[in-house]
Amino acid sequence: MSMPIYHPVAHCGGTDNPQAAPYERRWLLVHSGGQWLTRGICPRLADITVELRFGYLVMRAPGMLRIDIPLDVIEDDDSVREAILVGTRAVDVVDEGELAAAWVSNFAGIPCRLMKVHPEMEPFDWPE
Repeated sequence: MSMPIYHPVAHCGGTDNPQAAPYERRWLLVHSGGQWLTRGICPRLADITVELRFGYLVMRAPGMLRIDIPLDVIEDDDSVREAILVGTRAVDVVDEGELAAAWVSNFAGIPCRLMKVHPEMEPFDWPE
């Protein structure tokens, strides 16, 4: 029986760590037009590996230093909140900041930002 694979960052690499289950598709990449970035738009996303270590989401990609994003932050700064479209659904997200944006943009080759689905957002169905 194979282990389930979890994708904490939508359309990036997965992990079989069961601790990742609550973080399934908690993060996503959004390009400068405010749209969700998929592998269809940017195939390089598949080369970003993700793991959970010591309270951090650890992202790695070929030729890049790793970046560590805290898993559970109290989201109380409304200035970094916005709504973006995932398929036809408006999703409440929190921007993970300039360092994460520079990292994902540098690797993806297009300007984009790492966003976290707001913890108060109810679950929704992701388009394939």
